[in-house]
Amino acid sequence: MAAKFRFYQLGVWQKAIDYANAIYDATSDFPPTEKFGLTSQLCRAAVSISSNIAEGSSRSSSKDFIRFIEIAYGSIMETVSQLCIARRREFVTDAQFEALSASGDELARMLSGLKKSLASPK
Repeated sequence: MAAKFRFYQLGVWQKAIDYANAIYDATSDFPPTEKFGLTSQLCRAAVSISSNIAEGSSRSSSKDFIRFIEIAYGSIMETVSQLCIARRREFVTDAQFEALSASGDELARMLSGLKKSLASPK
């Protein structure tokens, strides 16, 4: 990567990029009729996670950054909920669902840790 941005250094941002990539891989096998439905929703929610981490890292205050972390956390919850629907519709296998849910859980924990570190007095 040519430029060095603050968020490049965040492990949670890197993990969020990996998660979005995994979501794109999983949705590539969804039925064509879902292109503008669940496929689009899942991909947009997954991309939103890393985007909000990156945008929040550019803010001048920890309070502002925390707000973007909260939005990213909500996007994780969105993807997991949508994955539940995809599993019921048999668009993803149980193994895919478990792996993606576990990754979402790890991301959520990492975001919670970052939020705590930003909220603690320095």
